[in-house]
Amino acid sequence: MSSRARVKMPSADNFDFHYKTLIILLFTFVLNLTSVAYAQTAPPLSFVPVTPCRIADTRNAAGPFGGPALAANGTRSFVIPSSDCNIPTTALAYALNFTVVPQNALSYLTVWPTGESQPLVSTLNSPDGRIKANAAIMPAGTGGAISVYATDETQVIIDISGYFVANISTSALAFFALPPCRVVDTRNADAPLGGPFLTGGQERDFPVLTSSCGVPSYAEAYSLNFTVVPHVPLGFLTVWPTGESQPLVSTLNALTGTVTANAAIVPAGSGGDISTYVTNSTDLVMDINGYFAPASYASQPLWLQNIAPCRVLDTRTTGATLPLTVAVAGTCSVPSGAQAYVFNATVVPQGPLYFLTLWPQGTTQPLVSTLNALDGFVTSNMAIVPTSNGEIQAAASGSTALVLDINGLFAPAIIDLSGTWQGDWLKGNGTTGTVSLSLVETGSAITGSMTVTNACFTSGTVSGTVSGSQINLTILIAGGGELTFSGGTVNSDGNSMTGTVAFSGGCSSGKSGGSITLTR
Repeated sequence: MSSRARVKMPSADNFDFHYKTLIILLFTFVLNLTSVAYAQTAPPLSFVPVTPCRIADTRNAAGPFGGPALAANGTRSFVIPSSDCNIPTTALAYALNFTVVPQNALSYLTVWPTGESQPLVSTLNSPDGRIKANAAIMPAGTGGAISVYATDETQVIIDISGYFVANISTSALAFFALPPCRVVDTRNADAPLGGPFLTGGQERDFPVLTSSCGVPSYAEAYSLNFTVVPHVPLGFLTVWPTGESQPLVSTLNALTGTVTANAAIVPAGSGGDISTYVTNSTDLVMDINGYFAPASYASQPLWLQNIAPCRVLDTRTTGATLPLTVAVAGTCSVPSGAQAYVFNATVVPQGPLYFLTLWPQGTTQPLVSTLNALDGFVTSNMAIVPTSNGEIQAAASGSTALVLDINGLFAPAIIDLSGTWQGDWLKGNGTTGTVSLSLVETGSAITGSMTVTNACFTSGTVSGTVSGSQINLTILIAGGGELTFSGGTVNSDGNSMTGTVAFSGGCSSGKSGGSITLTR
């Protein structure tokens, strides 16, 4: 590997009031919010799956998504929303697969958002000149474009399986991490998720939902890692949602016949199944680390957050050896609240390397692999790795240097309560009134004001704090009594909240309470 090789990726009953005396009304407002463990610097993004589609192929005639090939030390930009794949201009990141067809040795290929400086990372390497693929979740740049740089002349193919947008409503697709788990291994006895091996030129479907990996029926896309163990040189593997026509895309290539892995986000097909096709006979191993589903379907939805591509680890410079624990939080400005990382993992083996495995620190090493390099060549793969404490574990079957680049993470949405919240409250006696909260959130502090109608008070001053998963507000109002808003929840889009109210003392004494619904 060249000494310059760079490796990447990789959110009252009656309130009749008589102004007689001025006393303090204590109003405690408790909201069950997503953990606020860090300051979110980029908007949280949800996933939109698409039928796998070819964005660009420089082997085709010259054009914005065709030729020419990338020249040595050359850069080209591709405006993804202008392709034939119907990707909207609102997309802020893409789930892509990059394949290179080098003329000779290719030290590295780097991909980054157009308009930003080229980062000191790489997307893949092909030092022996073989056709090679690697997946990446890539932020959109200026005009929705991405830029591609190659150290040496190469053809480039770009496929897409989905994109990310700034929508975190309850119906938007969030990420739910799973402990890394093996879904399929055709080297095992014949079974729906086992043997026989895939026969060249034939399609085979896999019922992902019947695995023991805990994938729910409402999953709409899977975060998978595919490994082929070819019987002969393998032209390509293609994976797509069952029930749809086989698309003109490829998931990986293994023309040298060596064991090869590549990650992919694959939309779920009919019955939750996915379909595979191989040009040549091969065994197939499929691992899963998470899935995408509507945010309201399960607890703790996670959203993609783009971060500037950055190198988290390079054992060639640190001298560390595997196995090792990698402290990710706090490195490259990665926040502590992340619950999964989007890496590009690269190994620089000293000899044949049967496997590299990355998994959450503090858990038992799972029976999965992140990548393989049995031929001893520099090898990369995208890896989405869950975490519970800001750390991950790395182990390999042999001696190798490890490089980890990060360009994204999945975390709970950070909901900023700043803004005007308006809505209705329903009294216990069936009558209604209106409520308006004007809030400003600064760090962990909240200030603002409140006004109501059809109540025994009309306005108040708000102060409070953010602490972990709860927000506590105290409202000081001219009047009497105490009102508590409890059981309040904020939807994952951060734009609506509901809760119940109970009253005691003052004009509200003996009243039965009610409920409040607010939006902004």
